[in-house]
Amino acid sequence: MSKATYPLKLPLSIKEAAARLAKADGVSLNQWIASAVAQKVGAVETAADSLRRRAGSASADDFSDMLKKIPAGPVDTGDELPADWH
Repeated sequence: MSKATYPLKLPLSIKEAAARLAKADGVSLNQWIASAVAQKVGAVETAADSLRRRAGSASADDFSDMLKKIPAGPVDTGDELPADWH
């Protein structure tokens, strides 16, 4: 496995918490941070893949066509936009 060096600047409070958790896990801070980043990458990529599968072959035009089918009329109570929304 190839490795790359990346200078990471963390707020002191985050670094101290990560160091405490790494020590509790019995691993180096570097290993703990690498594992945390890998976990986040996996979660984001899994979510993106899931959304792509759910979207299938749908397009923005399909979405626009669907929105045009919504009947005009009064908004249901609780579905109103905030008064300051633009």
